[in-house]
Amino acid sequence: MLASVAELLKPQGRFPGEQWLISEGSMFGLMPAPKKRCPWGDDELMITYHDEEWGTPVHDDDLLFEHLVLDCMQAGLSWSTILHKREAFRRAFDGFDARKVARYDARKLDSLLQDKGIVRNRQKIGAAVNNAQRFLEVQREEGSFDSFLWGFVEGRTIHHSYSSFKQVPASSPESERMSAALRERGFKFVGPTICYAIMQAVGMVNDHLVECYRHRELLDHAPQPSHRSKMR
Repeated sequence: MLASVAELLKPQGRFPGEQWLISEGSMFGLMPAPKKRCPWGDDELMITYHDEEWGTPVHDDDLLFEHLVLDCMQAGLSWSTILHKREAFRRAFDGFDARKVARYDARKLDSLLQDKGIVRNRQKIGAAVNNAQRFLEVQREEGSFDSFLWGFVEGRTIHHSYSSFKQVPASSPESERMSAALRERGFKFVGPTICYAIMQAVGMVNDHLVECYRHRELLDHAPQPSHRSKMR
């Protein structure tokens, strides 16, 4: 009888896609089943980012610029540090509006260096302004930053099958080509390792471990690209 109740109610878990198990000691005999995730989310913010964002394909230029800035800021730091400062970065960088960031002057840079909520590194902040300018150039020349960036994976997510994070590389041939192309265009803080982190974040590669529930979800339900990009 409990199985029938569980099937009829189909409740939602704490996190997207969470399943439920039968338990004699809980109301209706229902309790959330533990789900396997990649072993790097150590608080609710990190877990939510893992479940809802990391590895999910991003084709919106504004979000791609946000990831570009944040991953450049991450250089030498942990992603957890950057993620917990994300809202402060959004406030400080005008919601990651590339057009506004591209116009920041010396006075604005000095004010950012006084903002305790963000990473106060003059080179990284200067790189964010420079990269906003280069970002707008790519949009004008390529039509969108999305079409330029996703061209390095032919417009489709590369799905890996790693069982341990020891197998996950720090860079790849695609991230090396991406880094070289961005540097040639004048971008800064875009080495192959940072580029690979961007690729992981925006779903150009699916590096969720095979035992993680998100690996299968992304493999089965990844949206088809809206354009056919040529390999760069």
